[in-house]
Amino acid sequence: MQAGLPSLSCAALHRSAHRGFTLIELVTVVMLLGVLSVVVAPRAFTIHDLNARGFHDETLSFLRYAHKTAIAQRRTVCLAFTGNSVALAIAALPASSECATALKGPAGQSPAVLTARPDAAYGVQPPDFGFNGLGQPVDLLGVVLPTQTLHVAGTSLSIVVESVTGYVHE
Repeated sequence: MQAGLPSLSCAALHRSAHRGFTLIELVTVVMLLGVLSVVVAPRAFTIHDLNARGFHDETLSFLRYAHKTAIAQRRTVCLAFTGNSVALAIAALPASSECATALKGPAGQSPAVLTARPDAAYGVQPPDFGFNGLGQPVDLLGVVLPTQTLHVAGTSLSIVVESVTGYVHE
């Protein structure tokens, strides 16, 4: 035998080669996973929750797009809301607050309209408003609005449009 190497008996080698899980342990784990998937998963992930969260995120992006477009074009961008959609239009002249021209969407679609997926809608229909050339939220007469808050039904999150800056955030 060489010096410095531990000696292993034949029984020790045999025991280390047969490590693993017993059948009872495997069946128990599979049963627990089955119970969790039947009870917890449907409550945690419903299609209604996913549609509501998706509509919330799309609305947030749409408002940010309208805000950035108003600043970049130095024109008023108007948002017209219904219970489950929002449409964008832009003023023909920089000094005007009358939005008569449909705005192209972020993906180039014309007109820019965001419609909710099934089972998703605004909690309370937001008032129509717009962003002026400075990015401030304004009413249809061009008066700067106080901070606006939008809610999508089925989510606990809200979308906030700040008064002076027009910054759109959750």
